Formats: sequence, structure tokens, C-alpha cells
Amino acid sequence: MATKKKESLFNFPKPIDNDFLVGHQETLNSFLEAWKAKDDYPIHPVWMLCGQKGIGKATLAYKIAKMVYGNIGDFFIVDMDRNIDKSGAIKSDGKEISVYTVRNMIERMQMSSMSGNWRVVLIDSVDELTTAASNAMLKLLEEPPAKTLFLLVTHQLSRILPTIRSRARVEKLHPLTLSELRELCNKFMPDTEISADALKLANGSFGKIASLKTSGGDEIYENLLAALQNKHATSGDLMLIADKIATSPALYDILLDVVAHFNLADLYPQVTKTLDEITELNLKPDVAIFNIIQSIRKCL
Repeated sequence: MATKKKESLFNFPKPIDNDFLVGHQETLNSFLEAWKAKDDYPIHPVWMLCGQKGIGKATLAYKIAKMVYGNIGDFFIVDMDRNIDKSGAIKSDGKEISVYTVRNMIERMQMSSMSGNWRVVLIDSVDELTTAASNAMLKLLEEPPAKTLFLLVTHQLSRILPTIRSRARVEKLHPLTLSELRELCNKFMPDTEISADALKLANGSFGKIASLKTSGGDEIYENLLAALQNKHATSGDLMLIADKIATSPALYDILLDVVAHFNLADLYPQVTKTLDEITELNLKPDVAIFNIIQSIRKCL
């Protein structure tokens, strides 16, 4: 219940509804130049927007899309919100974008009006496509339909099929600066105090700030730092914090942030491995996280 109360304090629009883009002006300008010159120099049909999560890649993709497509029937979106199963039903618990979602998009494209308007296919994100879905996309990209722009959002370029990467113009977007993060905080959290430390903790990702604020992760992080530096903190105190982190995988990165705060680079691989194993080996999250916290404490 506490998490829901926190979430109600903020209004973070989805990228499709957000016209407030901060940063990435260089990439936007590159596209605008290419778009204006498309009659003389054909524009690359596939643009891949690459960078860490939460920096505004999808917001930029939607901004570009809205400049390009002629009408709503010329815009095709592939994402988790529109992810379907074999029967065509929405997959509310999906972790990957199915091949059926991609095939459905391709079928709708084939039936779309031939008005002569530009069409846009936006995928958010390519990282989440299943292998079969990626292969279906690859076949489409091998011979892109005329007057069709593909905007591919990706968080980790290394996870994308090389054959898809080779067919795209890859635009690497940079993390947001502290001033850009502050601008977004002022826009979407005007009544919330965001410390300089919190901005640095975000590592250039406004999405991370939003996640920390809605989940209470920033307070958990501060409490964990204080407990680790308190010689009188008991195992029970640390277990209480471990329990809070264990409530959501979105909070697990707090442990990596703590490792970075104390400059414990040698501990990073072990912590990363344990966090991965929580899911892969079905470890008890609270126990595994408590053990990580204990490992950090022993290094201080």
C-alpha cells in the first residue's frame, strides 16, 4: 500500500504521451536534416536509438514518429503494452515480445491504406523481442517497404542480432547531464526535493530517478548506506533493509549503487552474479540480498 501512495504523488507520462524531450538534440537534428533532404538523398529506412534505460530514447522515437506518419493508420507500435499471444489476446504478464505481436504488425501494415503517406514502425524495445520475433523483423528489414520508417529502441546493442544492426543506422544516445536531469525533475516532480546525490545516483537516467521516487528506493539507499557505516547496526537492522529491497527486482540495482559508492569494484562481479541467480536459480530474494549486504559490510 505504501508504494501505491508514493506513485500517486507523481505523474510520469508514457513516451507516446510525452512531448517534453530533454537532451538528444544532436540525434534529432541529424534526423531532421536527413528528412528534409530525403527527396534528393533517400533517408535511411531503419534508425536504431541505442542507450541506457530511462534517458528518453522512446520519447525521442515518438517525437520523430509524429513528424513522419500521415495518419493514425500509418503508425505501427510493437511494445509490451501491445504484446499478444497466439490467440491474439494481450499478454499482461509477458516478459518478452512474442512473434505473434510482430506478425500482427506486419499483417496490419500489408492491409494499411496506400494513401502515399509515410508509415512508421516503432519497436520499444528490440531487446525484448523473442528470437522468433527478431527473425520475423529481420525478414521485414531485408527488403523494407517503400516510404516506411523503422524506429528501433534498444537498451543493449550487444543483445541485438548483428544482422539487424547491420541494416540500421545506429544512433548512440548519451546519458543525461545533471542539468538535464534537474530540468526533468522540475517538470515532472516540481514539489519534490531532489538532492545532488540523488541526481548522481541516477547515472544519467531520469527513468531511474522516477523509479527510485515511486518505489521509495532513494530512502532505502540512504538507509542502507547509514546502516553499513553504523558500527552498532545489527544483523536484524540489515535484514529489514534486505526485506524492503527484495520486494521488487527494480530495487536490486541499489546494491550495485552501494558497491560503487564504497568503491568496491572487486565485489561487483559477485553481486551481479548473485542478483542474476535470484531469478535464474529461484533463490530466496531476501536471503540472497542479505548475504550481499553482509559481503559489502565485511569489505568496509
